[in-house]
Amino acid sequence: MTVHPRFDDAKPLAQTPEDRLFRDDVWNGLGAARKELPAKYFYDAAGSALFEKITVLPEYYPTRTELKILDERGPEIAAALPKGAALVEFGAGSTVKLRRLLRHMKDLTAYVPVDVSGEFLREQAETLRGDFPQLAIAPVVADFTRPFALPASLGDAPRAGFFPGSTIGNFRPEEAVALLDTFGRILGQGARLVVGVDLVKDRAVLEAAYDDAAGVTAAFNLNLLARINRELAGSFDAAQFAHRALFNPEASRIEMHLVSRTRQQVEIAGRRFGFERGETIHTENSYKYTIAGFQALAAEAGWSAAEVWTDAEGLFSVHVLERTGPRD
Repeated sequence: MTVHPRFDDAKPLAQTPEDRLFRDDVWNGLGAARKELPAKYFYDAAGSALFEKITVLPEYYPTRTELKILDERGPEIAAALPKGAALVEFGAGSTVKLRRLLRHMKDLTAYVPVDVSGEFLREQAETLRGDFPQLAIAPVVADFTRPFALPASLGDAPRAGFFPGSTIGNFRPEEAVALLDTFGRILGQGARLVVGVDLVKDRAVLEAAYDDAAGVTAAFNLNLLARINRELAGSFDAAQFAHRALFNPEASRIEMHLVSRTRQQVEIAGRRFGFERGETIHTENSYKYTIAGFQALAAEAGWSAAEVWTDAEGLFSVHVLERTGPRD
């Protein structure tokens, strides 16, 4: 069995609550009977840069298809939202998709980007203020998967939410229901929510989107091991793991895994974990829905279907939901 030595350039361990949470999530995930790691840890600086490269790959249809829908249907999507709304973006990232809506929402009262990274939010807000000086921007530093308070400055402006990118697909269905219910409780009764949802399609198209010929998605997946080495004194040898992406038709989801090429042991933050040859770490799910299937899931969370748009090929969908009541 191969035993990898610890990397000496790791930073000091568990210095902040976020560091300790990362350590505990990795320990718990790799200590489980079926090893897994939370997908949220993909997005360090290197991982975020790799994901931006993924979004423009020829195989990766979701980003360009959603942008096309927002471009072509932007006026209709904006018209489906309340007049004078405060728009809350959950997990605000690049403003590329947001800008598609803003140009059609001249009467928007405020924009509220929500993200766990305060520095990132401030940078994005400053850039947006330069291009939309008339728009009130009120960033909120929070984990969007948990309840948080909206700024009091929004007053009684009607609420609208924005959750693009098919991020909803990274949550198991029961988690997605809970998340949509949380959004509803934050936004309130009568609010509307714009959600990007990837659709079920040919298996070959799906698997190519998550296992591109250039190997960028493989690098993105393997970068998680490099982050663990750097931040948790890990001893992963990335060359001893392979990227795997497959469509699970029973669960209607793409799964990403890291596959151990050999029997080996890895040390992480002072704990040792064994891997058998062929054993995998499950790193991400991306659920794919039919339109009716997603609308039924949203209804479980207290949302009713108001509008939906797709591209001509039926690859992707953009939904507008209306909050009709809390989840039972």
